[in-house]
Amino acid sequence: MTRFPGLLILLLSTILAVLGCGVMPQGQAVTRNFRLSGFTLPVNMVFTVSAGAPVQFSGIAASSDAAKSFVSRLVLQTVTEVLEQQGRSAGLPDVIISNILNQLTVQINYDPFECKTLSALKPGETMVKGVAMDKLPNCIIVGNTVTALCTVVSANGAQMCDLSMADNKIANIPPKHLSISGTFTTSNVIMANWSREMWQSVVNRAVRMLAAGPFRSNFVSALATVG
Repeated sequence: MTRFPGLLILLLSTILAVLGCGVMPQGQAVTRNFRLSGFTLPVNMVFTVSAGAPVQFSGIAASSDAAKSFVSRLVLQTVTEVLEQQGRSAGLPDVIISNILNQLTVQINYDPFECKTLSALKPGETMVKGVAMDKLPNCIIVGNTVTALCTVVSANGAQMCDLSMADNKIANIPPKHLSISGTFTTSNVIMANWSREMWQSVVNRAVRMLAAGPFRSNFVSALATVG
């Protein structure tokens, strides 16, 4: 993992204390792109309009916008915490850290998956009942995670998917729903000069924090890259 070099810590502690409030000239803000992938979907990151779902699956979003908002908050809070910790480790006062963060905008792009049916499996269960065509996609939930899709069409539930077999009736979640992208845009004079490697260190730490948090099982294999 790339780490902030000692020179950067020295730079932050000596220069940012003076220029932490410094702003780039108008129109000269700097933007970095990032992408997060390799995670699995907690129910909080999908949405459904099924009336009973919020009772059975705590935290599931009731709309695409609600799922997007959840992801945006999760990423922003994590990145903010990483930057706050980094600033404090450099000996910066909270007021300087706050000023720097106020000059940072994080834009998140995420396409939530809609589950029209949610089929929860208890430990040891492998069979999922098919549903009517208008009830697809049928999301298979194990624990708090959407693991796959049952594509069987069966209005009376007589036909089923079997997770224990190489069943061609089991489909993966489309890749476009398993990626989060976005941008960091800063007008701070110091942060604007950070290299790609410095920003990569920030997102690496953010991924480790996600993998140690409430959704650890979903982000333990996640990877983030900065362009």
